[in-house]
Amino acid sequence: MSKTRVAVVFGGRSGEHEVSVVSAKNIIEAMDKNKYEIIPIGITKDGKWLTGEKAIEQFQNNDYSGLEEVTLNTKSGSKELINLKSDGTYEKLEVDIFFPALHGPFGEDGTIQGLFEMANVPYTGCGVLASSVGMDKLTTKALLDEAGIPVIPYLGFNKHAWDQNADEVVHRVLTELELPVFIKPSNMGSSVGVSKVKKKDELKKAIEFALEFDHRILVEKALNIRELECSILGNDEPKASRVGEVIVGGEFYDYKDKYVDGKSTTKVPADINPQLEKTIQAQCIKAYKLIDGAGLSRCDTFLDKATGEIYINEINTFPGFTSISMYPKMFEASGIKYADLIDEIIKFGFEKYEQKQLKKVSFDEAGDWFK
Repeated sequence: MSKTRVAVVFGGRSGEHEVSVVSAKNIIEAMDKNKYEIIPIGITKDGKWLTGEKAIEQFQNNDYSGLEEVTLNTKSGSKELINLKSDGTYEKLEVDIFFPALHGPFGEDGTIQGLFEMANVPYTGCGVLASSVGMDKLTTKALLDEAGIPVIPYLGFNKHAWDQNADEVVHRVLTELELPVFIKPSNMGSSVGVSKVKKKDELKKAIEFALEFDHRILVEKALNIRELECSILGNDEPKASRVGEVIVGGEFYDYKDKYVDGKSTTKVPADINPQLEKTIQAQCIKAYKLIDGAGLSRCDTFLDKATGEIYINEINTFPGFTSISMYPKMFEASGIKYADLIDEIIKFGFEKYEQKQLKKVSFDEAGDWFK
C-alpha cells in the first residue's frame, strides 16, 4: 500500500511564525510514518517556500542553508510542487494533500487557502470563507451578533479613523464601553498585539501598539469571566469535544503567558455542570457552521461570572496544535488521541476536496447568447 504524501506547510509571513513552526514540529512527529510520506515546507518571513529533511529544526534556528526552494504548481489539479534547483533545473514533487499548519495572516486568513483553491489541490482545514471570517475578529463578531449568538460588547475602527481623529475614537471607547477594555488587532492570533487598558492615559499607547500588527482594531469590554474553550472536528456533521478551561495566571491570557512564562494552567474537562457544557458545545457548533467551517477549529467562549451569560469570543480556524495545546487536549479527553486526530483532519480534507470536484463549472443551458 502506497503512502499518502502530505506537505506540511509552516512558518509564514506572520507574527505567529514561531508558534506555527512548533505546531508543525508536533504534527510531523505524531504522524504515522507507515501511512504518510511527509514533505515539510517552511515559509520564511519574506515569503520563500523552502524544503529539506531538517527544515523544522533549521527554521527553529533561523538557518536556511541547504534548504531547497519550491513553489506550488498552480496548473489546476496538478497536485505538485516545483523544486527549483540552484543550477537552473527543476524537479516535480507530487503531493496528495497539503496540511497548512500556519497561524495568523498569510496562512490562517484564507490567503493560502485561496492559492490551494486556484490550484485545485486537496488541503486540510477550513476554506477561504471560514478562514478569512475567523481570522478577522470584527467580522466574526458582526456575523455572530447578526445570527443572535451573544458576543461581548465591542466597537471597531481602522487606522484611517484613528489618524483623522484619535480623540474622537478615545471618546467613543470611554462612552460606549467604559474602562477596562481590551485593545486587539482585528487580524491576529496568539494574543499578539493585545493589551488590557484600565486607565484613560493608557488607551492611545495600546491602540498604537495594536496598529503595528493590523489596520483594523477591535475594542472589547473587559468583563469578569471564565475562559472556556471547545474543539470542533468535521465537515458537514461536526462534532464538539469536551469543554476545557484556561485558568489565567496573569492579567489575561497573553502571548507571554501562553508561550514564555507558562503561568496559566488548563483544566480538561472544565469544572462545569453537564447542561452548561452541552450549551457551549451547541453554540460553538452553531458558530462553526455559520462561518462554513471545515476540518477543524477551536471555539473560545467567555462565561460571565456575574450574569452566567455565555459569549462566543472567537473561532480559531487553525488553533495551536502542539501536543499540549488545548485543541488536541480537549479531544483526547473526548477519546480521540493526537495521532488519530491528525488522521481525521486529513480524511476530512480529502472529503472536502472530493465534494468540490462534483460542482459543475459550465452552464449547459447558456444558449446562443454565450457564443
